[in-house]
Amino acid sequence: MTKPGVLVGFLVSVGLVGAVIGSLGAPLITAVAGAYGVSLAASQWTLTIALLAGAVATPVFGRLGAGSRRRSVVLWMLGAEVVGSLLTVLPLPFAFLLVGRALQGSGLGLVVLMMAVARDHLDEHRATRTIALLSVTTTAGIGIGYPLSGLLTDWAGVRAAYGLGLLMTVAAFGAALLVLPHAPARLATRLDVRGAILLAIALPAVLLVIGETTLWTDHPALAVGVLLAAILLLIGWTFLELRTEHPLVDIKLLRHPAVAAANLVMLTGGVGMYLLFSLITRYVQTPAASGYGFGLNTFQAGLVLVPFSVLGFVAGRLVPQWRDRLGARLLLAASTAFVLAAFVLFALARSHLAEPIVAIGILGFGVGAFSAAMPTVILAVTPPAETASAMSVNAVVRSVGFSTGSALGGLILAAHTTGVFPHESGYGAAAWIGATATAATLLIIAVLPLKPR
Repeated sequence: MTKPGVLVGFLVSVGLVGAVIGSLGAPLITAVAGAYGVSLAASQWTLTIALLAGAVATPVFGRLGAGSRRRSVVLWMLGAEVVGSLLTVLPLPFAFLLVGRALQGSGLGLVVLMMAVARDHLDEHRATRTIALLSVTTTAGIGIGYPLSGLLTDWAGVRAAYGLGLLMTVAAFGAALLVLPHAPARLATRLDVRGAILLAIALPAVLLVIGETTLWTDHPALAVGVLLAAILLLIGWTFLELRTEHPLVDIKLLRHPAVAAANLVMLTGGVGMYLLFSLITRYVQTPAASGYGFGLNTFQAGLVLVPFSVLGFVAGRLVPQWRDRLGARLLLAASTAFVLAAFVLFALARSHLAEPIVAIGILGFGVGAFSAAMPTVILAVTPPAETASAMSVNAVVRSVGFSTGSALGGLILAAHTTGVFPHESGYGAAAWIGATATAATLLIIAVLPLKPR
């Protein structure tokens, strides 16, 4: 039997692996375009395709991992990540790189399965702390993946950066063979194939139309049409799940007031969080010749994100200690207040590099605390067997919120652009709009029934 301390280390490590691999797309877009001789728009798909694959795979594998075959599901997912990582390293045409990134992205749902393992095999106190840490692995992984990938690209090229992902996935797969326990005996979980197919069409459509800023600026009617069609598909999927004996997602559980409120807060809060994250990372890389910005390269910009990850991880460690004293509502409100403070700081002060660094550190603490507090609300009313499924839905909601925040930032800056770079006033406008959205999230937290009944 695996010792609890070893199991905790393994679970958190797997979460970090998924976060680092997911972060490999963003800082390498320009380098991939040069190495493969493709446009920046095509290179952007190395990030987009991983996110889309993760959004679809997370609820599907969350359902498959809810039964007694969870160990097999995790091993297959890690195996797919290994194959995908190998495809990104080998000197193959660009199409194989996209396939590899899709396979890597399919492993982004591993975090929710690790939460289910923690809940099944650890005592309540240790499980709570581990789930809180798993919730902030995305935050922590960014601070590892961005600077390392930038450094490796500058040193040995883009395939060296992707080689980091290969080493990490191989290590995670080997560790899983030795450490990962079998799930408790439960009834076999049947996959709702119809629901999975419908979701695989609707979710990518939502994420694509939200994330494609140029679609809204160049073809707004088409963007609205695709978004409405995707929403109708999701409504149809919801009715299908309610009528299915073994649904992909238990809609009745999601309708619980506390769970529904938590997902709404995750959606609105995620918009503001990623909006500010994208604003700061773009601002510090803008050449100083534009009249603002600091002209940082990929590696230097990655170092700016280290406070974001470190303070996010610290917040994840602290949240379980505060949970019983403060309660979920106050924890989420305090976390959101940190995000709001980061917005205000960036809106008012960004003329010196230290100011965006402080702002992104405060943001990291807020995002980390928010992410660690979220499972407290959902899992308080979720049966252990439904842990992975319930948290997978929350992860998808977070992806939609993050994509919306990123697109919103892009649209605001595009509206303030007349040359190559946006006017600095665009960053101020985006920051205040994000601050307003974050303040609205605080209001939602105050009025919705987040306390489990």
